Amino acid sequence: MSTVRQEGWRDNMEAADYEAWYHTPRGRWIGDTEFALLLRLLPPMAGASLLDTGSGTGYFSRRFAAAGLRVTGLDPDWPALLMARKQEPATAQVQGRAQALPFADAGFDYCCAITSLCFIEEPERALREMWRVAGRGVLLGLLNRHSLLYRRKRGRGGYRGARWDTLRDVHCWIETLSPPPARIRAASAVFLPGAGPVARLLERLLPVSLPWGAFLAVYIEKPLPGSFP
Repeated sequence: MSTVRQEGWRDNMEAADYEAWYHTPRGRWIGDTEFALLLRLLPPMAGASLLDTGSGTGYFSRRFAAAGLRVTGLDPDWPALLMARKQEPATAQVQGRAQALPFADAGFDYCCAITSLCFIEEPERALREMWRVAGRGVLLGLLNRHSLLYRRKRGRGGYRGARWDTLRDVHCWIETLSPPPARIRAASAVFLPGAGPVARLLERLLPVSLPWGAFLAVYIEKPLPGSFP
């Protein structure tokens, strides 16, 4: 699932097992819920280009492509990239690391990292690289420390080695960005990660503005050219 992945997920879960999880009832519901939240934060985007940093087996790359974006996936793990390429040949796959992206400044409209930063020791450095190659904005999906999932799963199973972040942490990372963002939007989802009937009902009733969901999504918008010193 998106909560056990890139830059470390390979130590705890095989790529095939990771991909198969999304075809389970719980995995399908969580994946759908997380992706819906991501789309809610991303501005109108049909035809825009997106770099999926830490794309792994390409689950979110495929979903963004199906939503109308031109997607490039980047991950350090070659077997995962091969699996992604087999499932979506039309999506470009590049081997590389978030801390040193092999792309030109503003080479993409958007850049995203869906729980990949949770396994990177220097998230600020990776975010600065994403900010450099994104022309319009950066979208993050993070493991939320202020969540029930953190209390139940931290340090266990596929979550071993994962860092759990908060919105305050993200604001600290953002302070290192140049130019400063024009706007920051945040929301969360997956309040009860069990995915049973009660969890699904609660998910429909609770506003995404609440900060306690297991999946924390943050969109960081770049200022328009010429609007900063």
